[in-house]
Amino acid sequence: MANVTEKDEGDINMKNRLDSRSAFPSGMEEYLEFNGWHFNKKMCQWASSRMYKGKADAKAFITPYTMETMESLVKKYNLQFEVNYDAVYIANMVKADFLGSSIPDEAHLILYVKDVMTDPDAYDGMPFTRFYADCIGSGTSIPWEDLL
Repeated sequence: MANVTEKDEGDINMKNRLDSRSAFPSGMEEYLEFNGWHFNKKMCQWASSRMYKGKADAKAFITPYTMETMESLVKKYNLQFEVNYDAVYIANMVKADFLGSSIPDEAHLILYVKDVMTDPDAYDGMPFTRFYADCIGSGTSIPWEDLL
């Protein structure tokens, strides 16, 4: 980080995020109060329901993975990591954008999800923060109050 003093480094945490210094959209503060910077079931379902099967066919939506599907895949491939709605969202994003291309099959998809979920360089809430940044960048409004 540029221009951060040693004293400041200890003060930088989830409560001091730069994007939390301006007014939140209606319902967002309540969502964050209950879920932090993480997906809950409704938000994951909403975000995943908007995903297409790659760029070639923008009218074909994916059939999203569910929590149960993810737990089954983790077991099937003998992996160990926390399966939560952040992991489900990541799996659906990978399914929509990379499966059949740079991610050749479901075994590699679930390994990718594990890598993201167990990344030692990641910060708490990274998948949700990136999702929110994508919504900001694409001009996508999130119906926060409906997703609590």
